Amino acid sequence: MTLLHLPLLAALLGTAGTASAQTTVQSCDRRVTFETPPERAVSNDVNLTEMMLVLGLADRMVGYTGISGWKSLDAGMRAGVAALPELAARKPTKEILLGAEADFLFAGWNYGMSVGGAVTPETLAPFGIQVYELTESCTHVMEKGKASLEDMYADLTNLGRIFAVEARAEALVAGYRAELAEITAELETGAPPRVFVYDSGQDTPFTAGRYAMPTALIEAAGGRNIMDDFEKSWATVSWEEVVARDPEIVVIVDYGEVTAEEKRAFLVSNPAFAGIAAVKNDRFVTLDYVEATPGPRNIAAVKTLAESFWGE
Repeated sequence: MTLLHLPLLAALLGTAGTASAQTTVQSCDRRVTFETPPERAVSNDVNLTEMMLVLGLADRMVGYTGISGWKSLDAGMRAGVAALPELAARKPTKEILLGAEADFLFAGWNYGMSVGGAVTPETLAPFGIQVYELTESCTHVMEKGKASLEDMYADLTNLGRIFAVEARAEALVAGYRAELAEITAELETGAPPRVFVYDSGQDTPFTAGRYAMPTALIEAAGGRNIMDDFEKSWATVSWEEVVARDPEIVVIVDYGEVTAEEKRAFLVSNPAFAGIAAVKNDRFVTLDYVEATPGPRNIAAVKTLAESFWGE
């Protein structure tokens, strides 16, 4: 399902549920109880906002944060948030959330919140603002396993419960599972190709480790992230380590001021990388930021990766 269908989706699904039944969900290491569905929600970052939109929750939102300061919106996303204000170009603040009279924040650790920062579940609680944390990001505050598509499914399911649209969330997740099964059933795979995720950076590369969603996407497509033993989510490594692990394919994350083509040109033109298999064989694949981070476009990302790994 693409965001191009969001207006139609919202029309077909109608407004969010208004049930008053209490519900409790797991949010990282916290159990959070909602007496009633939130009515003035704020989401941070493009991928989290898209989760809200595919669930048809725009009418329960007072705005979003953390998109234009980092990334651009495609046509589908612009249509989806057309009726909503961007409250902050980058991170939300308590003042911004209070000014919007928000009662709910969907964010994550390093997705709008930072450990010990001014905006956390604990700092917002006194103001009646409840927080649901992006599951992938929980590794920053607790022990957690390797990133998985189950993280994204869990977020949609929990949001469905929080906003009393469980059936809608369950249908979406079932559809994503079926679509993924269809993609993987068609793969004619061999030995998993060695894959490196290049987010950004020239002096040192910023990449996806064990706990970041690209590891799950790469594995679902039949590959292996060469940094899957890196006990981090998104972090920097050394170029020496990348060269030593000799990736056969480089996945470029496309966002920000440096374009994907400029990132590729940097790798191709640097003599230090000439011996890397991916560079020698010109094997690069690009994912948009919103595809590489947890959200509704993850399944399409797996298809893109699978076609790049195993296509002729």
